[in-house]
Amino acid sequence: MTAAGVVGAAGWSGISLAAESTRSVLVFDAMGEIRDVYDKALLGEMLDSGLNAITKTMCDPKTFEREALNVALEGIRSFDAWIAANPSQVQKATSIADLDRAGREGKIAVFYLIQNSTPFGKNLGMVDTFYGLGLRSVQVTYNYQNWVGAGCKERTDAGLTEFGLQMVAKLNATNMLIDCSHANMRTMADTIEASDTPVIVSHTGCMAVHENIRNTTDENLKLLADHGGVVGIDQIRPHITTLKDGALQHYLDHIEHAVNVCGIDHVGIGSDRDHRYIDLTPEYLEELRSEQGANLNEADLPWFMPELNGPRRMETIWDGLKDRGHSDAALEKIMGANVRRVYSDTIG
Repeated sequence: MTAAGVVGAAGWSGISLAAESTRSVLVFDAMGEIRDVYDKALLGEMLDSGLNAITKTMCDPKTFEREALNVALEGIRSFDAWIAANPSQVQKATSIADLDRAGREGKIAVFYLIQNSTPFGKNLGMVDTFYGLGLRSVQVTYNYQNWVGAGCKERTDAGLTEFGLQMVAKLNATNMLIDCSHANMRTMADTIEASDTPVIVSHTGCMAVHENIRNTTDENLKLLADHGGVVGIDQIRPHITTLKDGALQHYLDHIEHAVNVCGIDHVGIGSDRDHRYIDLTPEYLEELRSEQGANLNEADLPWFMPELNGPRRMETIWDGLKDRGHSDAALEKIMGANVRRVYSDTIG
């Protein structure tokens, strides 16, 4: 059993007595990449760094209507198959009990997310269908307008639609965690206020620290915390800073700002990053172009921060925050306990 697996038996709902590193606490990436091309060596390094859980996007969120449904269903089918082929290192998770079991067994618990509600179309019954397939988190929108609300890149300041209110109620009733990442500020605020349970903004930065269309205002960060939610600070460098060197300190600034605005119980980490070691090779650039299409501005590359490039990034963040004077108890909350709590409050 790895060091990561030892913690689960003690329970991750409270502060551990020996939180000295990422390998002695729950580390939960609220939205990160874990790909079916990852080999056992890379998965082993992720586990050795202390990573216990991750929420994984199932499909391309830029799709609509029948295509969105098809790619979401295929994404779940193919990732189920990949997990089944790697049973010693990863485990599909649909509950807190699965998360804790994975910890005891030294595996990474993988929760499923769709980053856009478009696979449901205007059929609320599809929420039940996807719940049955193991989906546990739904992002209301992705960058632009859909049936539910408006994304951060939409030209108008539209908020949650009438159908969006119905969708929020259905997601609440189905015990799905609602994610407001990529929403514009009005849709985000509307969703937080409409939801009967806490929501998450799993991957964003702080607008007050660095202006970027994907970042969240202090007003909404405070609203999120007031309603029991959690914000995950992402590691996409252009969201954090324009600097291409020394970005880690700016990343830590975002985490500290979120803690100051929201309180220590409402901040986590949602990397939104690949766990591979990335070089900007022609092959990798072509992979990005294929995946991102018009969303890719190559002048913004690299998206990664050099200090956080690779599978051991959570250790670097722990050490950086500890050097700034944060206690082990506070770091345990940021590393995973806060995200675990919001999952417990919603999916059970």
